[in-house]
Amino acid sequence: MPEEQKTEQQNRGNRPPREGGRPQGQAGGGPRGDRGDRGGDRGDRRPGGGERRPEGPPEIDLDKLISDSLYLDNQAHVVVSRMRDMDSGTRSQLRRLYNAVRRATRTAEKERQHEFVMLRARLAYTIARHGLRSLDQLERLLLQVTRKNDARGYERFRDLFEAIVAYNE
Repeated sequence: MPEEQKTEQQNRGNRPPREGGRPQGQAGGGPRGDRGDRGGDRGDRRPGGGERRPEGPPEIDLDKLISDSLYLDNQAHVVVSRMRDMDSGTRSQLRRLYNAVRRATRTAEKERQHEFVMLRARLAYTIARHGLRSLDQLERLLLQVTRKNDARGYERFRDLFEAIVAYNE
């Protein structure tokens, strides 16, 4: 082995050259091969051809949800659309959660916040257990509703969940 190659190999921690002859860490020899410019629209398209959706959905605005029925309806459609794109959640899982929301809404006012806190824990468990990442947005909204601790907020959250169940059928 020529002296130059030995020195280069020692500088790389005695790792053998990568495919294509260039060691990792040198120009163009990164883990993904030669791509030239690494900027641009790399990863902006889905394999099916359409544009990729943003990583996370925007937060649902609780005040707007309470005051605007059309906003509630639109958000329900968005959640269901994301569910169909991202998750393999079943209708029965969604209905079980909805029944828990209804029960929590019907509890006495002084116990309602606690019921919704526990509901959020149940929702977080279901999301993690079944990989329902599309419901992350609902979990964040549930946190807002619980912090506000307003009867109207709880009712609107129930209405939103009811619309999601209905549109998912």
